[in-house]
Amino acid sequence: MEEKIPEYNFVVRAIKKLSKPPYKGIHSVFSGFNQAFREYFNKDPVEATTKLAQEGKIVARPVRGGVMLYLPEDAPSQSKGVLNKILREDESGKDKEGE
Repeated sequence: MEEKIPEYNFVVRAIKKLSKPPYKGIHSVFSGFNQAFREYFNKDPVEATTKLAQEGKIVARPVRGGVMLYLPEDAPSQSKGVLNKILREDESGKDKEGE
């Protein structure tokens, strides 16, 4: 039997080959990725992609029905603008509530 490619290479190849322009990522379920991963590795794709995301090798963003998988350089930035706006003090140095 032929040597299997490493999980990371499989995920990267899947993202590159299954993404449909203009989108840079793939939906783990709707793209068929999860099923293909299970068939090839006989393992749970959620565990593998979660581990790769924790290592910073891919980016996984939760969406309805699964996750979107991206290469780190292609992932949309997660805006911290709302949090910064909530926590930012106004120009007088006081909170918006005046505390």
